[in-house]
Order: sequence, then C-alpha cells, then structure tokens
Amino acid sequence: MTSSHRRRLSPITQRRLEVFRANRRAVWSLWIFGLLFIVSLGAELVANDKPIVMQYDGHWYVPLLVDYPETEFDGFLPTTTDYRDPVVFEQIASNGWMLWPPVPFSYQTLDRDVRGPVPSPPGSRHWLGTDDQGRDVFARVLYGFRLSVAFALALTIGSIFLGVVIGGVQGYFGGKIDLIGQRLIEIWSGLPVLFLLIILASLVEPNIWWLLGIMLLFSWLGLVDIVRAEFLRARNLEYVRAARAMGLPSRLIMRRHVLPNAMVATLTFIPFLFTGAITTLTALDFLGFGLPPGSPSLGELVAQGKNNLQAPWLGVTAFLTLSVMLSLLVFIGEGLRDAFDPRHIPTSTQIKRAGSPTGRPSDSPRQESLP
Repeated sequence: MTSSHRRRLSPITQRRLEVFRANRRAVWSLWIFGLLFIVSLGAELVANDKPIVMQYDGHWYVPLLVDYPETEFDGFLPTTTDYRDPVVFEQIASNGWMLWPPVPFSYQTLDRDVRGPVPSPPGSRHWLGTDDQGRDVFARVLYGFRLSVAFALALTIGSIFLGVVIGGVQGYFGGKIDLIGQRLIEIWSGLPVLFLLIILASLVEPNIWWLLGIMLLFSWLGLVDIVRAEFLRARNLEYVRAARAMGLPSRLIMRRHVLPNAMVATLTFIPFLFTGAITTLTALDFLGFGLPPGSPSLGELVAQGKNNLQAPWLGVTAFLTLSVMLSLLVFIGEGLRDAFDPRHIPTSTQIKRAGSPTGRPSDSPRQESLP
C-alpha cells in the first residue's frame, strides 16, 4: 500500500491493518487461500476434456467456450464434438493443432482408457488417481473446491444479512420485540439442525439452490446474538441518543450510527460462518443428501474414501483438501479477531498525540473500541 493510500485511511483502520499484518500466519493463509480460489475460478483452463483453443483447416476455434458439431471437422454426425474420440483427434491433428489444458479431464469425464481396475492409483495420466467411476480426482477436487467456496460465500452473505437485520431489530428496539424474538430464536435453535436438513433435503429434488435455501434457515442463528448484543450496547451511546432526540428515523440511526459498531463483530465472525457452511455441505454430501449426483463434491470424495479402503489416495486427498481449506480459514479468522480486538485500537487522545510533532503515543491501549 502506497503512502497516498495510507493517508486516506483513518488511524484506526491503519492500526487494524498493522495488527493483521503482524499475524504472519493469517497473512500467509489469506494469500494462499486467495491464490487457490483464483486458480479454481479458472478450473476450465486447468482441467477440461476440451481444447482451450485450436486451429483446423486454417480456421480458429475456441471449444472451451463454444460447442461445435462434428460436421464442422468433416464428421458425419451433427452432435457435439467429442475431442477425445480417436477418429476426431486424428482428423483435427492432421489438419491443424489443439492446445489442451494441463489436465485433459473434466470433473465428469469418464476415462475409458485407464489401465487396470478403478479406482486407479496416482500416476502421470491422473495426478491424484481416479475414483470408483474412472473420473480424475484432481479435476473433481479443483471443481469441488470452487463449488464449496462459492456455496459457502453465498450462504455467508445470506446469513450475515438475516443475522444483522434480525439481531439489529431486536437489539435496537428492545422491549417486547426483543423478548418475543429471543423466545422464538431459542425454540428455533433448539431444533436438531442436521436431522432437519436431512429431512428437508430428502423431500425435494437435489438442487444447489434448494440446498442453499434450506441451509439458510439455520445458518444465521450463530450471528444474531452477537449483532443483538452490539446493538443493545450501541443504542445507549450518547450520539445515538442525541440522534433520537433530534427526531431522525430509526432506520437511519440504525444504518448510519449503530450498524458500523455491529459490523466489527460481524467481520470477525465471517471466516467461522464460512467454515461452518463448508463442513455442513460436506456432511450432507457425505450422507447423500447434498448436491445432485455427479456434482464435484468433496463430501462425495470422503464417502468414496470410506467405501474404497483399498484406494487410500481417495481418503488422503479428501482429508488433506478439507484440512487445508478449513485451517486457512481459521487462521484468517484469528487474524481478523486480533485486528478488531479493542485492546489493539488506540484512543482518540492517543491518535492526536501520535500525530502531533511534539507528542508521543501512550503505551497503554484503550479497553473499548471507538464508536
């Protein structure tokens, strides 16, 4: 970050960035997780059963983006071209060239030319071996990582919205609204969540959107108490009471004056919502109540490892993938928790003294955050 950018940030934000950077494990975890997610976003460029780009008879084609019929390459059928077919492969190779991704298999590609029984062990053809259907494990892990992170991201955003809205209304208005809301939440949170998810997921056709909606019914419960407590604390601050006395609408006070305080606790909770979403999705997939059959699922890979003990690479790959993913998120969460810890944030007096030419900062940090 350049010096001009630093001048635009408030002293408190600069201090939080410094505290987060001081946690080297969190910084490295953020870089590694971000790199893995970026690679997974371009999974089609890494693992695919179609060429990225090709030239045939002097013309350029992009099979990765467009489905071409076999007749385009002097075939006999108007169906989508199977570039792994030996006849098609030889026809294109004799009249042009193809640029293949590093792994010429997609997550659903069945390798019928694999040697020996499936699941087959890792080798030069399949870096992490194949599963019990002859599908490349590396491709399924890559696509499964992207699907799990995208699903967890959507679920986390929805959970934050519901948790902030419900907890904010309870904490700001209090009274009967808070009392009734807390009783309803206690009843809802006392239900056996995993069993209800299994029952609801078994009643509908497997679909990622249905699954997202079902899990969203329960995922916000862990955040609502934190937001409620922050709103209960912030609503009695002097500037909030002054805004009320001036006649400002409640929604405006909540959005401008109370919500920023609650977002501090919410941001530190995000990585743990993320890990909870990934583990719940994996558990449902493992039990067979998650994503539709054939989806690149980490939970299905765990189940295959359990059902194929003679193929230890399946279980080891699933365990390492989930361990690395969840560990990185936990380390990032620890860094955010330290960065937003009130004990690490200087007071306004200390900020002024640190910015004056003759002043010097105090050594004892304040024990509460600034509003």
